[in-house]
Amino acid sequence: MAKLLIKNGRVMDPETGHDQVADILIRDRYVVRVGQNLHAIAATLFDATGLVVAPGFIDMHVHLREPGFEHAETIETGSRAAAGGGFTSVCAMPNTQPVNDDATVTRYVLERAARSAVVNVFPIGAITKNSAGQELAAIGSMKNAGAVAISDDGKPVMNSRVMRRAMEFARVFDLPVIDHCEDLELSAGGDMHEGLESTRLGLKGSPGCAEDVMVARDLLLVEVTGARYHTAHVSTRRSLELIREAKARGLPVSCEVTPHHLALADADMIPYDSHYKMRPPLRSRQDVAALADGVAAGVVDAIATDHAPHPGSEKMQEFERCPHGVIGLETALAVALQVLVHSGRIPLMRLVELFTLGPARILGLASRGRLSAGMAADVTIFDPDVEWTYDVNRSLCKARNSPFDGRKFRGAPVATVVGGRIVWQR
Repeated sequence: MAKLLIKNGRVMDPETGHDQVADILIRDRYVVRVGQNLHAIAATLFDATGLVVAPGFIDMHVHLREPGFEHAETIETGSRAAAGGGFTSVCAMPNTQPVNDDATVTRYVLERAARSAVVNVFPIGAITKNSAGQELAAIGSMKNAGAVAISDDGKPVMNSRVMRRAMEFARVFDLPVIDHCEDLELSAGGDMHEGLESTRLGLKGSPGCAEDVMVARDLLLVEVTGARYHTAHVSTRRSLELIREAKARGLPVSCEVTPHHLALADADMIPYDSHYKMRPPLRSRQDVAALADGVAAGVVDAIATDHAPHPGSEKMQEFERCPHGVIGLETALAVALQVLVHSGRIPLMRLVELFTLGPARILGLASRGRLSAGMAADVTIFDPDVEWTYDVNRSLCKARNSPFDGRKFRGAPVATVVGGRIVWQR
């Protein structure tokens, strides 16, 4: 039986509040014991002195592009980038070709992941067929095949009746509904946030209210259906206020923020640099501050990257023509540490929770996001203080579309353990 003994690390478990130097003994694919002065015969030793040992990080919003867009990313390359960012599990969004809208595609993703991924891959199924927003996808069969949520991410369900029916079905199958909240009529193909900066640059703007009205609609539908609902990549102050109010009323609502929306505002954008183009767009400094406040106040449940790789041939076009999206798996922890922990906004334990227990609870992953006996042996080991510079050309993923290239950071992953095996090490 394969054994791994992680020694002398600062073990942090948000579920129990455990935060002290300890050892972790792993046998096969499970945690056997967490304690001090542990010993094991014929075990592989990992000295974590001076490092933080946390439950395996979970990224609940990743675009792996396979099947259909393997020129941008594959399950294999995306999983290696995830491991390099400290993530032991990722959730694959359904906007592939074909769209993951039935059990056949769901099973394909899982089979490809079993053969080539170095981290756990959990598929997210589409809400509607071909993510066209008109007819419900095969929600029950996707759940049975292994889907952990449903979403038409990138193509919001504009038809409120369809969205209501989706929530009703999702409640029956106990699946969270994840929505990319954007009123496409209001955003009208905007290239960046509507405001002073878009006016100055002469670019079409997407107003914050395009997100807000869809969040408000969805929350009203949650009240009617009782479905578990999750807002993807919240980017505006008002949307966060609506979610806060819904939670106060006891609705089953959760939300995520991305590292780039926490770290960058529209005023930080290098003019016409496509590496700063994403959906939702970078918002105002007031919105950025509100997101950090929401994290500190406990309104935000998870940090997710919305890792969206595009090849240079597509991204390096005129700003108005290039696709939206940035990569983020390998910089997520560093950005979050810089913006939230080193700035004094939140304690380190809260940050660990946002990457682990938060997404595990939303997705119903009962054996993950925790570090205790019997749990899956997924572990993230990181140094919160190591200084380094991000070089996008050394990325483990296929794409290079990052706004953080050349940025100096403090804090980085050191090792990633999946199923009791070290799959990446700095």
